[in-house]
Amino acid sequence: MAEAWAGSGKVTLFRQEVPGGVTYRIPALLFLPDKSVFLAFAEKRSSPKDEHAMHLVMRRGQKEGTSVQWGPQESLTTAILPDRRTMNPCPVYEKRSGRVFLFFICVQGHVTEWHQLKSGRNAARLSYVSSQDGGRRWSQLTDLTHEVIGADLRNWATFAVGPGHGLQMSSGRLLVPAYAYYSHWNCFTHCAACCTRPHSFIFYSDDHGQNWARGQLLRSLQTIECQVAEVTRQDNGCVLYCNARSPDKYRVEAFSMDYGGHFGEYFLCKDLPETGNGCQGSVVSFTPLRKPLELGRRDNIAASAHFLGGHHSNALETTRSWMVFSHPTNRRKRVNLGIYLNTTPLVKSSWRGPWVLYEGPCGYSDLVVCEEGQALLFGCLFECGASSECEEIAFQLFTDVELLRNVREG
Repeated sequence: MAEAWAGSGKVTLFRQEVPGGVTYRIPALLFLPDKSVFLAFAEKRSSPKDEHAMHLVMRRGQKEGTSVQWGPQESLTTAILPDRRTMNPCPVYEKRSGRVFLFFICVQGHVTEWHQLKSGRNAARLSYVSSQDGGRRWSQLTDLTHEVIGADLRNWATFAVGPGHGLQMSSGRLLVPAYAYYSHWNCFTHCAACCTRPHSFIFYSDDHGQNWARGQLLRSLQTIECQVAEVTRQDNGCVLYCNARSPDKYRVEAFSMDYGGHFGEYFLCKDLPETGNGCQGSVVSFTPLRKPLELGRRDNIAASAHFLGGHHSNALETTRSWMVFSHPTNRRKRVNLGIYLNTTPLVKSSWRGPWVLYEGPCGYSDLVVCEEGQALLFGCLFECGASSECEEIAFQLFTDVELLRNVREG
């Protein structure tokens, strides 16, 4: 058993058994508000390499006030296809039915991503399992590859979901972020990898998860692993925000006015630099309980306001939502996990921070927010270690008060 308290630092949930041996990677985190339960997921691998992934594991955490009591590790034995490895956990919670969907990909044998890109032949399947009892029991696997992707799969060298959490919008639509390496065969070369570019998009359901479809690829920029958040404007209209990994030195931000069907606005965010060859990051939106005493108003904020569907006279009051983002802060290597805050999500160049949550090697992360009454807590599940980010996956709780104080002081 492990117990985490807000403000007390990290607790380890998954630990590498021996250096170079059994390793846990790719964290995903979900909070079930009706049960006050956290679900933490990861890949179990026989080594740190992607091609040595085996199956998914999870731990269930019971929240009580500002603490979480974590139960034992469990293997998800139904989230498996024969002769395939299970990767990229991406959970999403359907509030009306109380059903948890856990999406993932099942990849053939030890076929690497590079082999798929080089050959142009996809080896991944789109799959999910679900739970009606808060993650205690899981359904048999459902394979959605033919139903949702179909014939277009021949143009995808490979694809994946998430990793990290999905989202249910206020409209009820369920969203699973994803990306595909699309083969652009009009590039006048015989090299499949040279013709292939990554593009983010969304899988979605409008009937509580009974049927799934997919949105359009975000084509103009190269985007890989992504997460989405719903931003509520002052007029109660909603904008879907996407934050994606990019090979172009900075994170890509994109906006959708049709709940993820397509993204009409996208750009490189100079406030959020990428790390080396890039790294996955996490984003969540929330409704603040208190305003910051002094986060520093930028003089050009009104001039640089970027609104979808029109302009507003006061850039600081365009949304009810704020956003938090987690990502390694070093530009060259994966170290020092940072937490960034955005109080005006529809304004360009409005991220503040980072507050370094963890100093040292770090990697992938996943954020959730717990909005219960007058309490506002954030949970972060992240890869970290003393000499390598593959040594463990840890969990840390922090409050909105800690967030505002540390971002302001940073």
